[in-house]
Amino acid sequence: YDTGVAAHINLTRPPLGHAPLAVEHVTLPNGDVVILDPYTGKQIDSIPGSKTVSPDTAANIASASLAVGITPLVRVAGKEHWLASRMLDNGAQGVVVPHVDSELEAKRVADHCRFPPIGHRSMGGGLQQVGFAAMPIGETARIVNEETLIVVMLESPKGIENCEAIAATKGIDALLIGTNDLCFEMGIPGQFNDPRIVEAYKKVIAACRKHGKFPGMGGMYTPELLERHINMGVQLILSGSDFSLLMAAASARASLVRGYEKKA
Repeated sequence: YDTGVAAHINLTRPPLGHAPLAVEHVTLPNGDVVILDPYTGKQIDSIPGSKTVSPDTAANIASASLAVGITPLVRVAGKEHWLASRMLDNGAQGVVVPHVDSELEAKRVADHCRFPPIGHRSMGGGLQQVGFAAMPIGETARIVNEETLIVVMLESPKGIENCEAIAATKGIDALLIGTNDLCFEMGIPGQFNDPRIVEAYKKVIAACRKHGKFPGMGGMYTPELLERHINMGVQLILSGSDFSLLMAAASARASLVRGYEKKA
């Protein structure tokens, strides 16, 4: 039973991640992955007055994503095991765990998110990722283990320093650099062209290649930066958020209308 992660995360075509609420619309621009983010609170919840995606809402959107062939990943709020397992039990095909700085933390993440014999995640019964198909529980665990994407975020100099050991951790699939937070931690906020950021990417990409993991990038969305890092070897790409995409479209539409006014 192919749940789709393996098809989207491959070595030949970088997967593009968006984070919209109307997940059905992501199929129009040929998106691969929707990343739901209860962590930073940037997305708008469907509950009036709320400004965050709640875990319940994230789970509902993950279910909707499965129905339209989009791989749902959830960036969880921390490294506690229930934050990741709850999302995986409710439709997510992978999780993104922030601020992982060491091999030990990476091992704990993998242990929480993989069924035995790889980890110690509890089996709760029927799973949406396999369409609630009736099959032996051991076979379900094997398939879901294979098709679950576990991404750890490196967002500090310590995480970059330990990237070799983190990349070697069994059960971890991708190392994603959170470039904004890394810049802040280095005392160079917003300076994406700083040589230290370039070296951090080179180091993480090399570690991922050595251990068969996917290097990822987040926080840099200009065409120049996207092109540079894709050419460097980044494979898991956060190409924009719902906020940035909506703002860009709104700005372009406003400019278009103002242009007509000037001609009138």
